[in-house]
Amino acid sequence: MKKKKKGYVLLLILTILFTLAAISTVIPQPSASKECFLGYKAHCTFTPIGTLICIIAAGIICSIRKRKFVEKG
Repeated sequence: MKKKKKGYVLLLILTILFTLAAISTVIPQPSASKECFLGYKAHCTFTPIGTLICIIAAGIICSIRKRKFVEKG
């Protein structure tokens, strides 16, 4: 079993957190104060923009993790 370098787990956790945050932004929430840009009351009032920001952040962190910690064969 290969041992991962220090920092790999942190970047993996950040990728998972940003992915879960992107998913949670589109969840409908009737108690929200305003409608989102898509026309319904969502967990995040900036739903399409917040979702894209979280997805892009997860992608950047994932590519950094791959570039820095995956061995070239």
